[in-house]
Amino acid sequence: MTNPYQEQIDELEKKIEESTFLLSDDEMKDLAQADIDNLKIQKEQLENASQIYVQGQNAPEEVTTEKVNCIIEIRSGAGGDEAKIWANDLLRMYIRFCEILNLKIEYIDDSVIKVLGKTRSLNEIHPKDKDYLTAYQIFKYELGVHRVQRVPTTEAQGRIHTSTASVAVLPEIHSKEIEIKTEDLEWQFIRASGAGGQSVNKTSSAARLFHKPSGIMIVSKQEKKQEQNRKIALELLRSQLWEIEEEAKNIKIGAARSAIGRAQRAEKIRTYNYPQNRITDHRSKQSWHNLPLALDGDLSKMMIELHPVMNEIYAVDQSEKEINQNNQEVNKNDNNAE
Repeated sequence: MTNPYQEQIDELEKKIEESTFLLSDDEMKDLAQADIDNLKIQKEQLENASQIYVQGQNAPEEVTTEKVNCIIEIRSGAGGDEAKIWANDLLRMYIRFCEILNLKIEYIDDSVIKVLGKTRSLNEIHPKDKDYLTAYQIFKYELGVHRVQRVPTTEAQGRIHTSTASVAVLPEIHSKEIEIKTEDLEWQFIRASGAGGQSVNKTSSAARLFHKPSGIMIVSKQEKKQEQNRKIALELLRSQLWEIEEEAKNIKIGAARSAIGRAQRAEKIRTYNYPQNRITDHRSKQSWHNLPLALDGDLSKMMIELHPVMNEIYAVDQSEKEINQNNQEVNKNDNNAE
């Protein structure tokens, strides 16, 4: 750890040592002593500042377990051009809902947004010990495949098509929660393509990050400055590594999750049926009507009715997880005793 004050302290010590030699000179003694006293005061001030700096660097950084902000990534699935349109419709739906709740949105990519903040709306589903919901708490149950059944605008014969889009909801992960080793990263800085203004396309501002152990490749190009894109890429990597760890934990639970799913990206969670004007959630077995209003961002009723059911489902699952973890600890201790 480099101490920014140490070089100045060393320099003052040299000056004090030089002035000390002058104390033996009767003509210079008084001037030298005054100089020494002044230098010692400066040194003491710097040493105090240095001590505060070192304590601050060594103090453990407080890491909150509460997941506040989240990253929503939407990718088109089966269905060709209609699937791409559907993915855009879902993105617009979530953005409009965020605007209704006064949550801040940052665009990371064309199909990726970061949602920041807390809301005191939806007070019907606030946690018991909180008077707010975080962005991650609101959207965490949207993870999975969203299926739409409708007649595409490009369909001449009026046939109903089925298309899908996957939604990933990842919490913003603190750098202390997921360790990323520098030697595991490969960076490339490239010019961003597409519309973005003069500074975006004329400089190597886009960051391409490859994480060797996991094989994850991330490209961040939204920001004009290279350092900002680099920060976003690391942020996305931490969230994806967190997701991999969580899925590995869930797999160990086994059959307890088979009935309700594992909250994977590939799991079909909801169907939006246009002919019947109905939204059906396949996990909670609930349905809602007035589909056009919902797709325009009015998701409050659905969230208020969905969350209590999903909380109950995942509370049972959490109990199963804790039992499983306790059993693993007991078996581990037994093996060690043998």
